[in-house]
Amino acid sequence: MQKVNLLVSFKTDLNQKKLINDGLMDLCDISYLDEALDRKRAIEYSDIILAWNPLREFNNEEYSLMKRIKFMQLLSAGGDHLPAELLNMDFNIAGNVGAYSLPMAEHVMAMVLALAKDLKDAHNKLKQGIFDQYKLNKSLRGSICAILGFGGIGKATANLMRAFGCKIFALNTSGKTDENVDFIGTIKDLEYVLKNADVIVISLPLTKSTKGLIGERELLWMKPDAILVNVARGEIIEERVFYEFLKTHPDFKAGIDAWWVEPFRHGKFEMHYPFLDLPNIIGSPHNSAMVPEAITIAIKHAIDNVKRYVSREKIKGIFRKEEYL
Repeated sequence: MQKVNLLVSFKTDLNQKKLINDGLMDLCDISYLDEALDRKRAIEYSDIILAWNPLREFNNEEYSLMKRIKFMQLLSAGGDHLPAELLNMDFNIAGNVGAYSLPMAEHVMAMVLALAKDLKDAHNKLKQGIFDQYKLNKSLRGSICAILGFGGIGKATANLMRAFGCKIFALNTSGKTDENVDFIGTIKDLEYVLKNADVIVISLPLTKSTKGLIGERELLWMKPDAILVNVARGEIIEERVFYEFLKTHPDFKAGIDAWWVEPFRHGKFEMHYPFLDLPNIIGSPHNSAMVPEAITIAIKHAIDNVKRYVSREKIKGIFRKEEYL
């Protein structure tokens, strides 16, 4: 089999380079954009690009050099940060499906438990000298967990939730799954699922059809004391509406890991409403995947998908570009 030219466009350390080289050197001639003496030539002669955030790794003029590119594999899972110029090009782009699912599911579980057990309030009361021993908290056993987006993260979350005795109501694009669930449907079943859920987990990709999916109507479908955790993208929920809802529904709790303006996609962190002043939320800086081995696992997943492409096997996670343009 003739080797193809692979360009790694994100900066790597020595261990990451070794991982990529050991995994792909038999199939690919590998070059690294940050080491290239001639960037133009490096891009022009590449067949495959292994990227993390192309918007930061390439400038606008360099997209036109990608005439030989047949496949781009991302280290990141979603495609909402990709520029239109890239999405309009005639090659497949794949997200890193399932690479971050296990640590993200743990993060979901941590947020759900902290909110269900009201740990933030209990901690703050103790600081004030208040020993509120008999305040009731929530048990997860017997509750319904709705998972919006039943891919790798959703399935890993379901496994943990089942261990706590939760029933699983899941939504995906097909309305079918081989997983052990109590209900499976599509976005058409959103009202039914939200009205019955005690816990709602958002793990959907951000696309044209999911942007603003959760607005005032959908929030009012939910139980007054439900728990919602978002580890996907902030824009799936309408920001102003969500803030006002949390402010006026103190028994409703939320864990926000995914924000509306973030450094990776927007170059800065910006909060338009004072969510963190609310007593019924817990926030984290979209670090739900960031355990020590996260990037190593992500690179291994990406390498496996590149191998599939070169070996002409079925590729995982190819974006439907019409969902983003």
